[in-house]
Amino acid sequence: MDGKTKAIVAHITWVGWLIALIINANEKDEIASFYIRQLLGIYLFSLVISFVPLVNIVGWIIAIVFWILSLIGSINGEMKETPVVGKYFQDWFKGI
Repeated sequence: MDGKTKAIVAHITWVGWLIALIINANEKDEIASFYIRQLLGIYLFSLVISFVPLVNIVGWIIAIVFWILSLIGSINGEMKETPVVGKYFQDWFKGI
């Protein structure tokens, strides 16, 4: 499976993300690793924001926009960071 395909699979819920992570562990690919890190950050952001009353609706909208932008980038084969926080996701999860 090529890196672009792994990156797209990672966008299919947590299950797709986990599958892409496992497949990418055997044969590392730069674009797949990039989007696996980005999505981990987006998914964790979604999880954390869901516990904050009144902010969670806006947070979910932001998370969905981030997810869509990430999916478009992976489909186009471009490594586009999530706006504002993408560089942090790359630093925080660089072990993946």
